[in-house]
Amino acid sequence: MNRRLLWMPLVAFVVVAALFAWMLPREPDRQVRSRLVGKPLPDFTLAPIATGKPGLSTAAFRTGTPRLLNVFGSWCVPCAAEAPQLAKLAAAGAPIDAIAIRDTKADVAQFLTRNGDPFAAVGDDRNSSVQLSLGSSGVPETFVIDGQGKIAHQHIGAIRDEDVPMLLAKLDAAK
Repeated sequence: MNRRLLWMPLVAFVVVAALFAWMLPREPDRQVRSRLVGKPLPDFTLAPIATGKPGLSTAAFRTGTPRLLNVFGSWCVPCAAEAPQLAKLAAAGAPIDAIAIRDTKADVAQFLTRNGDPFAAVGDDRNSSVQLSLGSSGVPETFVIDGQGKIAHQHIGAIRDEDVPMLLAKLDAAK
């Protein structure tokens, strides 16, 4: 009996070492996903921040037409990097609205002039309250919203060229 107890620490060490060796090569998922995917958008109304464009509210997503909702900031480098892909999505017929996070009207205007403006509406979320209510943890993020205002898909991070067909398919599936 005592001999078995002497081997227990070694067995425990081997089990823990094997667990670490098994988990070590795995890439951790560091993305914080929204728990609202599959659920309705939270109610919000945002004032306009882009000249000549309306603000944004939940009602705009309940018109029967699926839409993309892009969360961005003029100060965000990956947001500028995804601008060409947003233009491709808009050119393919994807309706895109946006929420500008912790931004100013002048900075948003410069951003849209410099990087293009694929947005139908841009709402001003100065304190990130709508962003947080969406379950968004950073920028950029893009949500596919179905025609009834339900979040169908969340794309975390900058949209790359290879993401464009997938987002168009998700938008089409949300009809």
